[in-house]
Amino acid sequence: MSEADSSTGGSGVAELGADEARRLQLRAQGFLGARPRGGVPAMLERLGAVQLDTISVLARSHELVPYARLGPVGRNKIEAAYWGDGNGSAAPAEYGAAEYGAFEYWAHAASILPMGDWPLFAFRRRAYLRRGWRWHKVPEGVCDQIRARLRADGPLTTKELGGAKASAEWWDWSDHKIGIEWLLDIGEVVCVERVGWRRVYDLAERAVPSELLARDPDDDACLTALVARAGRALGVATRADLADYYRIKQDQVDRVIEAAGLKPVKVAGWSQPAWADPGALDVPPKGRHATTLLSPFDSLVWDRARASRVFGFDHRLEAYVPKAKRVHGYFAMPLLAGGRLIGRVDPAREGRTLIARQVSLEPWATRTTARTESSAAALATALWRAASWVGCDDVRVERTSLPPTLLKSALAAALP
Repeated sequence: MSEADSSTGGSGVAELGADEARRLQLRAQGFLGARPRGGVPAMLERLGAVQLDTISVLARSHELVPYARLGPVGRNKIEAAYWGDGNGSAAPAEYGAAEYGAFEYWAHAASILPMGDWPLFAFRRRAYLRRGWRWHKVPEGVCDQIRARLRADGPLTTKELGGAKASAEWWDWSDHKIGIEWLLDIGEVVCVERVGWRRVYDLAERAVPSELLARDPDDDACLTALVARAGRALGVATRADLADYYRIKQDQVDRVIEAAGLKPVKVAGWSQPAWADPGALDVPPKGRHATTLLSPFDSLVWDRARASRVFGFDHRLEAYVPKAKRVHGYFAMPLLAGGRLIGRVDPAREGRTLIARQVSLEPWATRTTARTESSAAALATALWRAASWVGCDDVRVERTSLPPTLLKSALAAALP
C-alpha cells in the first residue's frame, strides 16, 4: 500500500483513501488482478456465499457470478462445480474445504455456500429451533413422514414428497412443503442440488461429511468466523457491511469484531468506522480490471448502501416494479469496467441475438469525448463476451444515449 493511499494519521488507525478502499473491495471480490485460480469451487470459497434467485434472463444469478469473475465457464460445469455428485462425500483433507462441495442455506438470502462452512451456521439453525417455526406452523406428524421417506428413498424434491402448494396462492404451502422447509431451517435436511429450479433434499446425516456434522461451535464461534469471512470477502467494510453479508445483527458483529481479527481503519468519505482484512492491507491492490456485466444479485453490489458508498452507484432491481415505472429495465445488469460501475444494461435474447433493450450509462461516463469512447468500448466488449457465453452470435442495442456511429464502431471493434 502506497504512502499516498494510507497512513495512520497519528491515531494508530490506518487511514485509506476512497479509491484504495474501492480497489481493496474489487480485489477481494475477484475483479482486480489475475483471474482467480481454482475455478468455481475456489471462487465460492473466496466469496463465502453466492446468492440464488429465480429470475433467469441471460442465465440465473448463481451462474452469472462465476462468469463475471472467471470468464466463459460452461453452465453445466458451473452446476457440477457447485453440487458435485450430490452425495456429500468428503474429499481428502489436503484438497481443502472447497473440495467438500456446496449446500444451500440462508445466508445473504438463499445462497450456495461451501460445504466446509456447514458448522458456521449452527447458530442460525439453533435460533430457528428455539423459535419453533419460521414461515408457517409445522403440522403434527409431517416431519416424521418426511424423515421416513428420505431415509427409504434417498434425495427427493418437494413434488416427489407430495407437492409444494395447497392452493394456487404462492404463500399457501402444502403440509409437506412446510415440513421439509422447517427441517431445512433446523439442519436435519440439506438442499444438495437444484434440478429444474426445484430443491433436492437429503438427510443431513447422509449429505454432510461426518467430520463437519460432528462440529457444533457455539454462537460466538460461528459469528466470529462469519464476520472474519465477510471481512475477507469485502476487503474493507463498515459494521453494517459486515452484518449484511451473512444477514447477522450489527450488535452480533460488535460482540465478535475483535476476535474476528479484522483491523480498524478510517476511509476518506465514509461516515462510519470501518475494518479491513489484515491480509488485504499487506499487499497493494493492483493489476488488470475486469470488464463484465454483473448479476444484480452479485455480492459486489447486493448491498445497495455499500454500492452507493463505494462506487457512487445507486443500484435497484426493477423486476418487481411496474413496467411503466421502470427507469433502467426489468433485469438491469451493472456494467463494470476500469474498476468502476459505469452503467447498466437491460438484456434479453431473441434466438441467437443478444439484445440490450436499454443501456443507461452514468452521467460522468459520457462527460467528455474520451470518456464516451472508453465507455462505448467497454460496453461493446461486455456485450460480445456475454453473447458468446450464452451462445449468441449477434448483438443489438435498442436504446442508448451513445451516438449511433460511435456505438456501431465500438461493436465492430469488439467483435470476437
